[in-house]
Amino acid sequence: MRQIFLDTETTGLSADNGDRIIEIGCVEMLHRKLTGNNRHFYVNPGRDSHEEALKVHGITSEFLKDKPKFEAIATDLLAYLNGANVVIHNAPFDLGFLNMELGKLGHPKLNTLVLSITDTLVMAKELYPGKRNSLDALCDRLDVDNSGRTLHGALLDAELLADVFINLTRGQDVLLMDEGSSNGSEKLAGKLIDLSGFDLPVLLVNEQELAAHEDVLLQIDKSSAGKTVWRKLEQKGAENMT
Repeated sequence: MRQIFLDTETTGLSADNGDRIIEIGCVEMLHRKLTGNNRHFYVNPGRDSHEEALKVHGITSEFLKDKPKFEAIATDLLAYLNGANVVIHNAPFDLGFLNMELGKLGHPKLNTLVLSITDTLVMAKELYPGKRNSLDALCDRLDVDNSGRTLHGALLDAELLADVFINLTRGQDVLLMDEGSSNGSEKLAGKLIDLSGFDLPVLLVNEQELAAHEDVLLQIDKSSAGKTVWRKLEQKGAENMT
């Protein structure tokens, strides 16, 4: 599965009232492994950021004045996102701005151009009801290092979101033996390690093993007078085909 973790920074909170995108960050993950094939755009919005927004992202109009307009980066962005599962934290906010920008250029809404859209805020609320589920709160809860996040930045936030997502879905957690002891005895300690660099082999059974497995199933089936679950499912499947 190809996933793109996406974040935006904007001039303010309301696309309907004329606020615009000023930064887009995208991080690619393929089969739950970061690829390094990321995208990062600064965008000239043609207007100033609100004071409160500027305090959040720190991106000034002076810095953005020589950056491209959204229409100049739209083709590259859409080609990059095409066919991906796009993952966003608080998706309605970012989608509102992206769809507004795309609509100005005559493009359809983003959800019609990508495979799917996943909202990690919705996921987090289901897992941690009643708790704070901002990106910073999830980083703290899931031990994701966000010490470099003094200001919001789209690419950094997309990178943090990818780490948060892996922890939310528990895709790379394992138990390791800790050689430390308590009262002279060994103990188990849960630790997180990144398995993205490992290629785990797939071991296929041979004909002899398949035959032995089938023999065991036959013996169990015989002992239960043909009432095993798998036989009933086989019979039901055969009846549905006739």
